[in-house]
Amino acid sequence: MPEIIAPQRETTQDSQADDVVLFPIREVARLTGVNPVTLRAWERRYGLIQPVRTESGHRLYSSTDIDTVHRILDWIERGVAVSKVGKILARDDASSQPISASRADTELEWRQWQVQLRQAISAFDDRQLDRLYGQIFSAYSMAVVFQDILMPLWQQLLRHHGGFGQASEWLFFDNFLRSRTAQRLQMATATPAPRVLLSAIAGECRELELLVAGLLMSTESLAVKVLGVGQPFDELTLVCEKTRPQALVLFSNRFPGSELPSRLKRLAMTLDCPLLLAGDASDLAETSLNGSSIGCLGNDARLMPRRLQQFLGGRLDT
Repeated sequence: MPEIIAPQRETTQDSQADDVVLFPIREVARLTGVNPVTLRAWERRYGLIQPVRTESGHRLYSSTDIDTVHRILDWIERGVAVSKVGKILARDDASSQPISASRADTELEWRQWQVQLRQAISAFDDRQLDRLYGQIFSAYSMAVVFQDILMPLWQQLLRHHGGFGQASEWLFFDNFLRSRTAQRLQMATATPAPRVLLSAIAGECRELELLVAGLLMSTESLAVKVLGVGQPFDELTLVCEKTRPQALVLFSNRFPGSELPSRLKRLAMTLDCPLLLAGDASDLAETSLNGSSIGCLGNDARLMPRRLQQFLGGRLDT
């Protein structure tokens, strides 16, 4: 059994006492795969995590700290230097709105759905998973379904698939979601509405992330055609010449390299349609793209379609 420090009661002047389960550093290392030396460095050198200390000086970590470690690993995997991760985490935390009582109830509902989904995934029960998928879609908007329920669970499974059987569970869920999302996209692109092309920057997102982004950008008046993962960057101009889309959107969830703005600007000069950037990279590259013709859509399910419509403006009426 993993060793867990007995719950310790934390109190503040402004809130009632809560029981918090705290984990020793060796257990955090086991759960996250990050060795204790690195955990201590992230604390001392970069201030990324702030564990509490016992009277004897031992570090104790909360579940929130463990989640932060996984967030750090996620950004490092995307190509962000650890020295820059702190600013990104601070930005994400600052953008989070205070949680009201009604919002807390709603998030509890979402977590309950995730628990049921997790049970179906653990049993590799595709029929139950499909039933839950349909029920969730009947209860919430598409933005909520993907951004607040399905994709957070997918990401959690991806981050924690180091144990025996966990990789199979993630693959099972990933395959299920890719199939269902592709079906919905196919129906959306079957309409005669004007089209936007969406392409991943090679190696900078997973297929499901690209498919979900395309689905979330699609509206009744605008269909999004997703190009295959692995689409050559230097052939995008040719594809646009042949298909004449209303816009070309590039998608990336990795930290943008220093060469990305110049690559995008060169591509934009060869296109007869607007060039836009979406995904986490667009938020991180927005400053470097200021003053250019390239628009940034972000990676928020509720904002991407609105921003896309705003950038296209009158083009949809012509």
